[in-house]
Amino acid sequence: MTVEHPQNEDSRRAFLKQTATVASLATVPYFFSSPKTLAQETKSKNDRIPIGVIGAGGMAQGNMNAAKEWLDVVAIADVDSDRGASANQKMSGGKADVYEDYRQVIERDDIDVLHIATPDHWHTKPLIEAMLAGKDVYCEKPLTLTIDEGKLIRKVQQETGRIVQVGTQQRSTFNLFVKAMAMVAEGRVGKIQKITVSIGGAPSSPSIPVVDVPKNLNWDKWLGPAPATDYRWLGATDDRKQVNTNCHYEFRWWYEYSGGKLTDWGAHHVDIAVWALQLNGQSDGPLSIGGSAEHPVEFVDGVPAQHDRYNTATKFSFKTVYPGGTELWIESNGRNGVLIEGDQGRIFVSRGNLTGAPVDALKDNPLPEDAIQKVYKGLPMESNERKAHWACFLNCVRSRQEPISDVHSHMKMLNICHLAGISARLGRELKWDEKSEQIVGDDQANSMLGREYRSGFEIEI
Repeated sequence: MTVEHPQNEDSRRAFLKQTATVASLATVPYFFSSPKTLAQETKSKNDRIPIGVIGAGGMAQGNMNAAKEWLDVVAIADVDSDRGASANQKMSGGKADVYEDYRQVIERDDIDVLHIATPDHWHTKPLIEAMLAGKDVYCEKPLTLTIDEGKLIRKVQQETGRIVQVGTQQRSTFNLFVKAMAMVAEGRVGKIQKITVSIGGAPSSPSIPVVDVPKNLNWDKWLGPAPATDYRWLGATDDRKQVNTNCHYEFRWWYEYSGGKLTDWGAHHVDIAVWALQLNGQSDGPLSIGGSAEHPVEFVDGVPAQHDRYNTATKFSFKTVYPGGTELWIESNGRNGVLIEGDQGRIFVSRGNLTGAPVDALKDNPLPEDAIQKVYKGLPMESNERKAHWACFLNCVRSRQEPISDVHSHMKMLNICHLAGISARLGRELKWDEKSEQIVGDDQANSMLGREYRSGFEIEI
């Protein structure tokens, strides 16, 4: 089908005029030269880009701080009025309009760029609605709660042509992860035989009591498409320092709203692993995934039997098998990072290290000067890490190029994280048909590729 999206043409032309001032950056990595920066190109107030923020927690605030040289936050939506008010002060000095309903931000004709930083179960619906409304979006990871949501997002993105950058900022960490990918692409590890992704375990909790919903929180809207349930909260004590809840931040330890550590940190490190396979021409598959997982509650037919405490996997070890026997392991144990083992060497990369014999060999046999730029799709490179990820997004908004963390590559790897979660809940190995994106010979597992949305929160196209 062809998707029609409303768009104010005067607003669109004005926005393109604004972003046209964002000049093309140098085509060599930031550490090789001093290119003209986005900040230099957006000195005038008239050149700055207005943005709307949906979900105003710590991630959104950190992102807007990283991109504050280029953006003006003019609208904020959050179902927690306290968070909305606090974010308004921090992001815009109190000048932004604050809404409870995110749709009011999407509907504004003066906003062409959005940032979605809601809990995981609230990513897909506003992202699709934003694309249909003609907006470009920087959306936090993991992009979806299910595999089926990813299919829909990819379809809508292809049909609308909107620019969507996923917040996997390791893809813009030039001196570590991108450099590691350049080494893989240049053949420095040879054919990849095994990749081990270590992402750490997840916490458990005691029983969390049902309490009254805070007056500042619209709990029904926070739940949104997820099943209706009670609000739970348990405060910290001298002996137990951690607040436990099924809401802010801690939502990630409930399968109802997230995939636990498998999609939280998995969305970062599994992404690097799958990127390496793609760059090395080993991207077909996977064929299967299976292993073991420990949960803090019992499961019946893949569903938690207890509802008063965290339920995502606390410990796990999963093996993903690719054609030719290449293995991708996802582990809760081990040093946080990605170990890539090839037939000519191995390298380890994390947020603080890039090590291995092929790394040491760079002293005598350095990478070609453009090696990092090539794996970065030839896109402009500025700054590093989160700030660079935003610079990439804004440059792609202007140029209409595919960003470094696009929805299609993201979902290819996130499907693996979701499959690991399904395998964990069912306790068995799964066979995967990548072409049809179906689990082979397992109707129960296939029924878990999607989830029913609560009435009133369905996605309408």
